[in-house]
Amino acid sequence: MLRIALACLFGAFLAGPSMAQDKAACEVDRPVVFAGLDYDSARFHAAVAKFVVEKGYGCAVEEIPGTVIPLINGLARGDADIIMEIWTANPAEAWVEAEKAGQAVPLGTTFPDAVEGWFVPTTLVSGPNAAAPDLKSVSDLPEYKDLFADPEEPGKGRFYNCPAGWQCEVVNTKKLAAYGLEGDFTNFRPGTGEALAAAAESAALQNKPALFYYWGPTWLLGKFDFTRLEEPAYDKATWDAMMAADKPTAATAYPVSRVIIGANKAFTEKAPAITAFLNAYTSTNAATSSALAYMRDNKASAEDAAVNFLKADADAWSKWVPAEVAERVKSAL
Repeated sequence: MLRIALACLFGAFLAGPSMAQDKAACEVDRPVVFAGLDYDSARFHAAVAKFVVEKGYGCAVEEIPGTVIPLINGLARGDADIIMEIWTANPAEAWVEAEKAGQAVPLGTTFPDAVEGWFVPTTLVSGPNAAAPDLKSVSDLPEYKDLFADPEEPGKGRFYNCPAGWQCEVVNTKKLAAYGLEGDFTNFRPGTGEALAAAAESAALQNKPALFYYWGPTWLLGKFDFTRLEEPAYDKATWDAMMAADKPTAATAYPVSRVIIGANKAFTEKAPAITAFLNAYTSTNAATSSALAYMRDNKASAEDAAVNFLKADADAWSKWVPAEVAERVKSAL
């Protein structure tokens, strides 16, 4: 019995340091604070990063909920350490000023290919039973107005714009004029964003034509197969002239937006290992849209979707961190 007790004691002595070493020591002596942006793609990416920082780097994590401008200002002050989405095509002035002042720094690319545009169901333009295989571009739309017939205005097609009051509604209205489509299509503005999504979802589920504006990453683009119609390549001068004119005569595609991670500069200096992780972090429009579709279909929280991603795509995220961090995250899962 004494021999067994001594063996157990000796084993515990050997195991103790190993177990202690397996627990990471956080680089900062307080919780790491994330900016809790109030939309789903940012919620998802914040949940992924929080899980890795907590389980892989041994840190407590907190989140400050809010909207873009107040949270960027909080990041600059040091109230928050990390914000997972800064859209760079038209960055918020608060971000520009914080970066210029040296209070905030850009880190990794959350996704490089956020998109906006005019979409149709892919089955409409591709495949053996496609009703409009030659519909490639917005310039082709006058030939297909009957395909998108507006039930309330005979002789015209229906274009599903954004709800009134959204900036994209203003842009799309100008595009309808610039592309010479006002005589062929009604500028239909659904009452809500959900109503716009419902129109597109209904068309996809029923295999019916629909022409609509949408953007990604979103659950809609993650769940269904849509094709974005071609437009003239983005040109800033053309875009600026279009936005300045009441009746523009030329338009251009929406810019593809690179979305990055921002961080408080002082935090990055105190936490180089977490900063290296965030510099390596990267996803895509398609992968993010797939996560948002998972949330929608399963009534899942951002945290649920993050765990699902971390379990399913270890080959992707384990490249962002050292091997020992990846092992701690996998053990926590």
